[in-house]
Amino acid sequence: MKILVINGPNINMLGIREPGIYGKNTFADLLALLDETAAQLGIQVEQFQSNHEGDIVDKIQWAYGNVDGIVINPAAYTHTSVAILDALKAVSIPAVEVHISDVDARESFRQISYAGLACCKTIKGHGLEGYREAIEYLDTLLRHRIS
Repeated sequence: MKILVINGPNINMLGIREPGIYGKNTFADLLALLDETAAQLGIQVEQFQSNHEGDIVDKIQWAYGNVDGIVINPAAYTHTSVAILDALKAVSIPAVEVHISDVDARESFRQISYAGLACCKTIKGHGLEGYREAIEYLDTLLRHRIS
């Protein structure tokens, strides 16, 4: 089983960017957590991060036929990108949306999630652990679909 983890703009700045909101863990810490989770579950996890909307759309389209599930933190594009929503809908791969912070407790414009409309689950406010939860959720979902 292969899961693609997509991170949007500024996630590569974890640990530097607003640590009061996003925590002190770095992007390298996130990558280590993804590797650890994959090893524990015996699955493949591929990580992709981009600050560019079109690159994220291209990666979602690439995922068709190449991965079994997607974990996506579109970051700021969560609230603006119909293109990412349309790409997720087009590929019809089970996807889980993750947000490090609790976006529901933040600015009103962060209450809107276009990408989430194409996801089977959303995890908010669990820090980096939300990624582990999302991968575990997809692992369980996909194993039950397969068997």
